[in-house]
Amino acid sequence: MTDAVTGRADLPIRDDLRDLTPYGAPQLAVPVALNTNENPYELSDRIAADLAAAIAEVGRGLNRYPDRDAVELRKDLADYLSGATGQALTADAVWVANGSNEVIQQILQVFGGPGRTAMGFEPSYSMHGIIARTTATTWLSGARDKDFGLRPAPAVAAIREHRPDVVFLTSPNNPTGTALPPDVIEAVLEAAPGMVVVDEAYAEFARPGTRSAVTLLSEHPRLIVTRTMSKAFALAGARVGYMAASPAVVEAMLLVRLPYHLSAVTQTVARVALEHAADLLGAVGELRADRDALVTWLRKKRLKVADSDANFVMFGRFEDRHAIWQDLLDHGVLVREVGPPGWLRVTVGSPDEVEAFKTALTEVLRTSGGKR
Repeated sequence: MTDAVTGRADLPIRDDLRDLTPYGAPQLAVPVALNTNENPYELSDRIAADLAAAIAEVGRGLNRYPDRDAVELRKDLADYLSGATGQALTADAVWVANGSNEVIQQILQVFGGPGRTAMGFEPSYSMHGIIARTTATTWLSGARDKDFGLRPAPAVAAIREHRPDVVFLTSPNNPTGTALPPDVIEAVLEAAPGMVVVDEAYAEFARPGTRSAVTLLSEHPRLIVTRTMSKAFALAGARVGYMAASPAVVEAMLLVRLPYHLSAVTQTVARVALEHAADLLGAVGELRADRDALVTWLRKKRLKVADSDANFVMFGRFEDRHAIWQDLLDHGVLVREVGPPGWLRVTVGSPDEVEAFKTALTEVLRTSGGKR
Protein backbone atom coordinates (compact mmCIF):
# COMPACT_ATOMS: atom_id res chain seq x y z
CA MET A 1 0.00 0.00 0.00
CA THR A 2 2.88 2.35 0.82
CA ASP A 3 4.42 1.85 -2.61
CA ALA A 4 1.05 2.44 -4.27
CA VAL A 5 0.55 5.70 -2.38
CA THR A 6 4.10 6.81 -3.18
CA GLY A 7 3.53 6.08 -6.85
CA ARG A 8 0.21 7.90 -6.78
CA ALA A 9 1.93 11.09 -5.74
CA ASP A 10 3.56 11.25 -9.19
CA LEU A 11 0.26 10.96 -11.06
CA PRO A 12 -1.67 14.00 -12.38
CA ILE A 13 -4.62 13.38 -10.03
CA ARG A 14 -7.11 16.20 -9.53
CA ASP A 15 -5.83 18.49 -6.77
CA ASP A 16 -9.10 18.24 -4.82
CA LEU A 17 -8.75 14.43 -4.64
CA ARG A 18 -5.11 14.14 -3.64
CA ASP A 19 -5.63 13.99 0.11
CA LEU A 20 -8.58 11.55 -0.02
CA THR A 21 -8.33 7.97 1.15
CA PRO A 22 -10.58 5.18 -0.17
CA TYR A 23 -13.80 4.73 1.79
CA GLY A 24 -14.56 1.40 3.39
CA ALA A 25 -15.21 -0.42 6.63
CA PRO A 26 -12.56 -2.96 7.65
CA GLN A 27 -13.11 -6.37 6.05
CA LEU A 28 -11.52 -8.70 8.57
CA ALA A 29 -11.89 -12.43 9.12
CA VAL A 30 -13.46 -12.44 12.58
CA PRO A 31 -15.96 -14.76 14.30
CA VAL A 32 -18.50 -11.94 14.79
CA ALA A 33 -18.67 -9.10 12.22
CA LEU A 34 -21.08 -6.38 13.35
CA ASN A 35 -19.69 -3.35 11.54
CA THR A 36 -21.54 -2.94 8.23
CA ASN A 37 -25.24 -3.09 9.15
CA GLU A 38 -25.99 -6.20 7.13
CA ASN A 39 -29.03 -8.38 7.70
CA PRO A 40 -27.53 -11.32 9.64
CA TYR A 41 -29.88 -13.94 8.19
CA GLU A 42 -28.95 -15.87 5.06
CA LEU A 43 -31.47 -16.48 2.29
CA SER A 44 -33.61 -19.55 2.74
CA ASP A 45 -33.00 -22.67 0.67
CA ARG A 46 -36.23 -22.00 -1.23
CA ILE A 47 -35.26 -18.46 -2.18
CA ALA A 48 -31.72 -19.57 -3.03
CA ALA A 49 -33.14 -22.28 -5.31
CA ASP A 50 -35.43 -19.80 -7.06
CA LEU A 51 -32.48 -17.45 -7.54
CA ALA A 52 -30.34 -20.23 -8.96
CA ALA A 53 -33.05 -21.21 -11.45
CA ALA A 54 -33.64 -17.62 -12.53
CA ILE A 55 -29.92 -16.92 -12.92
CA ALA A 56 -29.46 -20.12 -14.92
CA GLU A 57 -32.20 -18.98 -17.28
CA VAL A 58 -30.80 -15.49 -17.75
CA GLY A 59 -27.31 -16.95 -18.08
CA ARG A 60 -28.17 -18.35 -21.49
CA GLY A 61 -28.59 -14.81 -22.78
CA LEU A 62 -25.52 -13.16 -21.30
CA ASN A 63 -24.12 -12.74 -24.79
CA ARG A 64 -26.64 -9.91 -25.13
CA TYR A 65 -26.75 -6.60 -23.26
CA PRO A 66 -29.30 -6.27 -20.45
CA ASP A 67 -32.35 -4.03 -20.45
CA ARG A 68 -30.60 -0.67 -20.45
CA ASP A 69 -33.19 1.02 -18.23
CA ALA A 70 -34.25 -1.98 -16.10
CA VAL A 71 -37.91 -1.30 -16.84
CA GLU A 72 -39.37 -4.52 -15.40
CA LEU A 73 -37.34 -4.20 -12.21
CA ARG A 74 -38.48 -0.59 -11.86
CA LYS A 75 -42.08 -1.75 -12.19
CA ASP A 76 -41.53 -4.27 -9.40
CA LEU A 77 -39.87 -1.70 -7.18
CA ALA A 78 -42.71 0.75 -7.80
CA ASP A 79 -45.20 -1.93 -6.74
CA TYR A 80 -43.18 -2.67 -3.59
CA LEU A 81 -42.89 0.98 -2.60
CA SER A 82 -46.55 1.60 -3.31
CA GLY A 83 -47.52 -1.21 -0.97
CA ALA A 84 -45.00 -0.24 1.70
CA THR A 85 -45.79 3.48 1.80
CA GLY A 86 -49.36 3.81 0.54
CA GLN A 87 -48.16 6.20 -2.17
CA ALA A 88 -49.12 5.00 -5.65
CA LEU A 89 -46.03 4.89 -7.87
CA THR A 90 -45.31 3.77 -11.41
CA ALA A 91 -42.07 2.66 -13.03
CA ASP A 92 -41.36 6.10 -14.49
CA ALA A 93 -41.06 7.45 -10.93
CA VAL A 94 -38.38 4.91 -9.93
CA TRP A 95 -34.72 4.60 -10.87
CA VAL A 96 -32.31 1.79 -9.96
CA ALA A 97 -28.54 1.37 -9.91
CA ASN A 98 -25.67 -0.58 -8.34
CA GLY A 99 -26.36 0.26 -4.72
CA SER A 100 -27.78 3.51 -3.39
CA ASN A 101 -24.28 5.02 -3.51
CA GLU A 102 -24.37 4.92 -7.31
CA VAL A 103 -27.81 6.53 -7.20
CA ILE A 104 -26.39 9.31 -5.00
CA GLN A 105 -23.45 9.72 -7.36
CA GLN A 106 -25.79 10.09 -10.32
CA ILE A 107 -27.90 12.64 -8.43
CA LEU A 108 -24.82 14.77 -7.76
CA GLN A 109 -23.61 14.38 -11.34
CA VAL A 110 -26.92 15.83 -12.53
CA PHE A 111 -27.70 18.44 -9.86
CA GLY A 112 -24.28 19.13 -8.34
CA GLY A 113 -20.85 19.57 -9.90
CA PRO A 114 -18.41 22.46 -10.26
CA GLY A 115 -19.74 25.72 -8.88
CA ARG A 116 -22.58 24.00 -7.02
CA THR A 117 -23.03 23.01 -3.38
CA ALA A 118 -24.54 20.16 -1.40
CA MET A 119 -25.40 20.22 2.30
CA GLY A 120 -25.95 17.55 4.95
CA PHE A 121 -26.51 17.66 8.68
CA GLU A 122 -23.75 15.79 10.49
CA PRO A 123 -22.93 13.39 11.94
CA SER A 124 -24.54 11.55 9.08
CA TYR A 125 -23.70 9.16 6.25
CA SER A 126 -20.16 10.09 5.26
CA MET A 127 -20.56 8.98 1.64
CA HIS A 128 -22.81 11.97 0.93
CA GLY A 129 -19.87 14.29 1.48
CA ILE A 130 -17.36 11.97 -0.15
CA ILE A 131 -19.40 11.59 -3.33
CA ALA A 132 -20.03 15.33 -3.37
CA ARG A 133 -16.30 15.91 -3.37
CA THR A 134 -15.56 13.33 -6.07
CA THR A 135 -18.19 14.97 -8.31
CA ALA A 136 -16.55 18.39 -7.71
CA THR A 137 -19.53 19.54 -5.65
CA THR A 138 -18.71 21.77 -2.68
CA TRP A 139 -19.82 20.10 0.56
CA LEU A 140 -21.41 22.17 3.33
CA SER A 141 -21.78 20.63 6.78
CA GLY A 142 -24.80 21.56 8.88
CA ALA A 143 -25.04 20.58 12.54
CA ARG A 144 -27.43 18.27 14.35
CA ASP A 145 -28.67 18.75 17.91
CA LYS A 146 -26.76 17.36 20.89
CA ASP A 147 -29.05 14.30 20.88
CA PHE A 148 -28.32 13.86 17.13
CA GLY A 149 -31.83 14.91 16.14
CA LEU A 150 -32.67 17.73 13.77
CA ARG A 151 -35.25 20.46 14.35
CA PRO A 152 -36.97 22.46 11.59
CA ALA A 153 -35.76 25.93 12.62
CA PRO A 154 -31.98 25.28 12.65
CA ALA A 155 -32.21 23.25 9.45
CA VAL A 156 -34.14 25.97 7.66
CA ALA A 157 -31.76 28.65 8.96
CA ALA A 158 -28.74 26.78 7.57
CA ILE A 159 -30.42 26.31 4.19
CA ARG A 160 -31.42 29.96 3.94
CA GLU A 161 -27.89 31.04 4.83
CA HIS A 162 -26.07 28.81 2.32
CA ARG A 163 -28.76 28.13 -0.34
CA PRO A 164 -27.32 24.73 -1.36
CA ASP A 165 -28.18 23.19 -4.70
CA VAL A 166 -28.73 19.78 -3.07
CA VAL A 167 -29.75 19.02 0.52
CA PHE A 168 -29.27 15.56 2.02
CA LEU A 169 -31.45 14.31 4.86
CA THR A 170 -30.96 10.82 6.27
CA SER A 171 -33.82 9.00 7.99
CA PRO A 172 -33.11 6.83 9.89
CA ASN A 173 -29.76 8.53 10.21
CA ASN A 174 -26.47 6.68 9.90
CA PRO A 175 -24.48 6.37 12.18
CA THR A 176 -26.80 7.60 14.94
CA GLY A 177 -29.95 5.65 14.03
CA THR A 178 -32.35 8.52 14.63
CA ALA A 179 -35.34 8.98 12.31
CA LEU A 180 -36.53 12.42 11.21
CA PRO A 181 -39.98 13.74 12.12
CA PRO A 182 -42.08 14.59 9.03
CA ASP A 183 -42.20 18.29 9.96
CA VAL A 184 -38.41 18.53 9.54
CA ILE A 185 -38.53 17.09 6.04
CA GLU A 186 -41.46 19.31 5.06
CA ALA A 187 -39.75 22.43 6.43
CA VAL A 188 -36.58 21.64 4.48
CA LEU A 189 -38.58 21.03 1.31
CA GLU A 190 -40.23 24.44 1.66
CA ALA A 191 -36.91 26.22 2.29
CA ALA A 192 -34.55 24.46 -0.11
CA PRO A 193 -33.92 26.28 -3.39
CA GLY A 194 -32.84 23.10 -5.19
CA MET A 195 -33.13 19.36 -4.78
CA VAL A 196 -33.79 17.56 -1.49
CA VAL A 197 -32.59 13.97 -1.14
CA VAL A 198 -33.98 11.87 1.73
CA ASP A 199 -31.79 8.81 2.24
CA GLU A 200 -34.02 6.01 3.57
CA ALA A 201 -31.55 3.13 3.41
CA TYR A 202 -32.83 1.80 6.76
CA ALA A 203 -36.50 2.69 6.35
CA GLU A 204 -37.78 -0.86 6.80
CA PHE A 205 -36.30 -0.93 10.32
CA ALA A 206 -38.06 2.25 11.45
CA ARG A 207 -40.75 1.93 14.08
CA PRO A 208 -44.25 1.07 12.83
CA GLY A 209 -46.11 4.22 11.87
CA THR A 210 -42.98 6.12 10.81
CA ARG A 211 -43.94 8.09 7.71
CA SER A 212 -41.79 7.67 4.62
CA ALA A 213 -40.80 10.72 2.61
CA VAL A 214 -42.15 8.82 -0.40
CA THR A 215 -45.60 10.03 0.69
CA LEU A 216 -44.50 13.62 -0.05
CA LEU A 217 -43.46 13.04 -3.65
CA SER A 218 -46.72 14.12 -5.25
CA GLU A 219 -46.48 17.54 -3.57
CA HIS A 220 -42.75 18.17 -4.08
CA PRO A 221 -41.32 17.71 -7.60
CA ARG A 222 -37.75 18.37 -6.39
CA LEU A 223 -37.79 15.62 -3.76
CA ILE A 224 -35.80 12.40 -4.23
CA VAL A 225 -36.05 9.43 -1.86
CA THR A 226 -33.23 6.89 -2.03
CA ARG A 227 -33.39 3.33 -0.71
CA THR A 228 -31.44 0.07 -0.89
CA MET A 229 -32.00 -3.66 -0.98
CA SER A 230 -28.70 -4.25 0.86
CA LYS A 231 -30.08 -3.99 4.39
CA ALA A 232 -33.57 -5.27 5.19
CA PHE A 233 -33.72 -7.37 2.01
CA ALA A 234 -30.44 -9.14 2.91
CA LEU A 235 -29.01 -8.44 -0.54
CA ALA A 236 -25.81 -6.60 0.37
CA GLY A 237 -23.87 -8.82 -2.02
CA ALA A 238 -26.14 -8.05 -4.96
CA ARG A 239 -25.64 -4.26 -4.93
CA VAL A 240 -29.11 -2.91 -5.70
CA GLY A 241 -30.10 0.63 -4.78
CA TYR A 242 -32.99 2.70 -6.05
CA MET A 243 -34.78 6.00 -5.79
CA ALA A 244 -38.28 7.38 -6.12
CA ALA A 245 -38.88 10.85 -7.57
CA SER A 246 -40.95 12.68 -10.14
CA PRO A 247 -40.72 11.23 -13.65
CA ALA A 248 -38.86 14.36 -14.76
CA VAL A 249 -36.13 13.74 -12.18
CA VAL A 250 -35.87 10.08 -13.18
CA GLU A 251 -35.55 11.13 -16.81
CA ALA A 252 -32.69 13.41 -15.80
CA MET A 253 -30.83 10.40 -14.37
CA LEU A 254 -30.60 9.01 -17.90
CA LEU A 255 -28.27 11.88 -18.78
CA VAL A 256 -25.49 10.43 -16.62
CA ARG A 257 -26.22 6.72 -16.33
CA LEU A 258 -23.64 4.59 -18.10
CA PRO A 259 -24.91 2.35 -20.91
CA TYR A 260 -26.17 -0.99 -19.57
CA HIS A 261 -25.04 -0.04 -16.06
CA LEU A 262 -27.11 -2.71 -14.28
CA SER A 263 -26.31 -6.29 -15.31
CA ALA A 264 -28.95 -8.79 -16.35
CA VAL A 265 -27.94 -10.98 -13.40
CA THR A 266 -28.37 -8.12 -10.91
CA GLN A 267 -31.78 -7.25 -12.33
CA THR A 268 -32.86 -10.86 -12.11
CA VAL A 269 -31.65 -11.28 -8.52
CA ALA A 270 -33.51 -8.15 -7.45
CA ARG A 271 -36.75 -9.22 -9.14
CA VAL A 272 -36.66 -12.66 -7.52
CA ALA A 273 -36.00 -11.03 -4.15
CA LEU A 274 -39.02 -8.75 -4.59
CA GLU A 275 -41.16 -11.80 -5.35
CA HIS A 276 -40.09 -13.09 -1.93
CA ALA A 277 -40.29 -9.74 -0.15
CA ALA A 278 -42.55 -11.01 2.63
CA ASP A 279 -40.11 -13.80 3.52
CA LEU A 280 -36.97 -11.67 3.20
CA LEU A 281 -38.45 -8.93 5.37
CA GLY A 282 -39.79 -11.43 7.87
CA ALA A 283 -36.86 -10.91 10.22
CA VAL A 284 -37.29 -7.13 10.38
CA GLY A 285 -39.66 -7.25 13.35
CA GLU A 286 -37.29 -9.52 15.26
CA LEU A 287 -34.32 -7.25 14.50
CA ARG A 288 -36.27 -4.22 15.72
CA ALA A 289 -37.05 -5.99 19.01
CA ASP A 290 -33.43 -7.11 19.38
CA ARG A 291 -32.29 -3.55 18.70
CA ASP A 292 -34.50 -2.12 21.43
CA ALA A 293 -33.36 -4.80 23.85
CA LEU A 294 -29.73 -4.03 23.04
CA VAL A 295 -30.30 -0.30 23.67
CA THR A 296 -31.74 -1.14 27.09
CA TRP A 297 -28.85 -3.48 27.92
CA LEU A 298 -26.21 -0.91 26.91
CA ARG A 299 -27.84 1.76 29.05
CA LYS A 300 -27.85 -0.59 32.00
CA LYS A 301 -24.10 -0.74 31.48
CA ARG A 302 -24.13 3.03 32.12
CA LEU A 303 -23.19 3.82 28.56
CA LYS A 304 -24.58 6.65 26.45
CA VAL A 305 -26.78 5.26 23.67
CA ALA A 306 -28.40 7.13 20.78
CA ASP A 307 -32.05 6.32 20.14
CA SER A 308 -32.19 4.07 17.08
CA ASP A 309 -34.77 3.40 14.39
CA ALA A 310 -32.32 1.35 12.33
CA ASN A 311 -30.65 -2.06 12.60
CA PHE A 312 -27.66 -0.68 14.49
CA VAL A 313 -26.92 1.14 17.72
CA MET A 314 -24.39 3.92 18.41
CA PHE A 315 -22.98 3.82 21.92
CA GLY A 316 -20.25 5.50 23.98
CA ARG A 317 -18.78 7.71 25.18
CA PHE A 318 -15.25 6.45 25.53
CA GLU A 319 -12.11 8.34 26.39
CA ASP A 320 -10.25 6.18 23.86
CA ARG A 321 -12.75 4.60 21.53
CA HIS A 322 -10.09 3.07 19.31
CA ALA A 323 -8.73 1.14 22.28
CA ILE A 324 -12.23 -0.17 23.05
CA TRP A 325 -12.69 -1.05 19.38
CA GLN A 326 -9.39 -2.92 19.37
CA ASP A 327 -10.19 -4.73 22.63
CA LEU A 328 -13.49 -5.91 21.16
CA LEU A 329 -11.67 -7.05 18.03
CA ASP A 330 -9.21 -8.95 20.20
CA HIS A 331 -12.25 -10.79 21.60
CA GLY A 332 -13.35 -11.69 18.06
CA VAL A 333 -16.03 -9.00 17.68
CA LEU A 334 -15.75 -6.35 14.96
CA VAL A 335 -17.80 -3.16 15.40
CA ARG A 336 -17.49 0.19 13.59
CA GLU A 337 -15.35 3.07 14.73
CA VAL A 338 -17.46 5.81 13.19
CA GLY A 339 -19.43 8.88 14.14
CA PRO A 340 -18.60 11.58 16.67
CA PRO A 341 -15.45 11.20 18.80
CA GLY A 342 -15.92 8.76 21.64
CA TRP A 343 -18.69 6.71 20.01
CA LEU A 344 -18.84 3.26 18.41
CA ARG A 345 -21.56 1.62 16.30
CA VAL A 346 -22.69 -1.99 16.45
CA THR A 347 -24.96 -3.79 14.01
CA VAL A 348 -27.83 -5.82 15.42
CA GLY A 349 -26.81 -9.32 14.41
CA SER A 350 -28.27 -12.75 15.09
CA PRO A 351 -29.06 -13.61 18.73
CA ASP A 352 -25.79 -15.55 18.98
CA GLU A 353 -23.82 -12.63 17.54
CA VAL A 354 -25.47 -10.13 19.87
CA GLU A 355 -24.75 -12.38 22.82
CA ALA A 356 -21.10 -12.65 21.77
CA PHE A 357 -20.93 -8.86 21.57
CA LYS A 358 -22.43 -8.48 25.04
CA THR A 359 -19.99 -10.98 26.51
CA ALA A 360 -17.03 -9.30 24.87
CA LEU A 361 -18.09 -5.78 25.80
CA THR A 362 -18.74 -6.77 29.41
CA GLU A 363 -15.19 -8.09 29.66
CA VAL A 364 -13.72 -5.10 27.84
CA LEU A 365 -15.50 -2.64 30.12
CA ARG A 366 -14.34 -4.58 33.17
CA THR A 367 -10.70 -4.34 32.10
CA SER A 368 -10.68 -1.04 30.20
CA GLY A 369 -9.75 1.21 33.11
CA GLY A 370 -9.15 4.77 31.94
CA LYS A 371 -10.06 3.97 28.35
CA ARG A 372 -13.71 4.09 29.30
